[in-house]
Amino acid sequence: MNQYILSIYQPDGPVPEPEILDPIMRDLEALNAEMQAAGVWVFAAGMHPPETATVLKAQGDDVLVTDGPFTEGKEHLGGFTVIEVEDLDAALGWARRLAAVLKPLSIEVRPSQS
Repeated sequence: MNQYILSIYQPDGPVPEPEILDPIMRDLEALNAEMQAAGVWVFAAGMHPPETATVLKAQGDDVLVTDGPFTEGKEHLGGFTVIEVEDLDAALGWARRLAAVLKPLSIEVRPSQS
């Protein structure tokens, strides 16, 4: 079995209003429960906004510490799900389901090196 990370990218800006977000979160909880029942779900996590990030970078003998995201952009990593499945095709199948729940957000599928 292989682990894959399904990364969720969302646009910068305010969190959607509850009337928009609540049904999406209900559908996401249902999909997570389905993944758990299928035995493929390892764990999932949502992320705080990018402005809460702290970036560290070694420069010579010092480590530079900077508040805020590593890069400026119009999107940021909003959360992720780690699954354990047979192959990329199976990971893509679950990612398609996740993309349908979270449309129009983008889902990146990447194998883990664990």
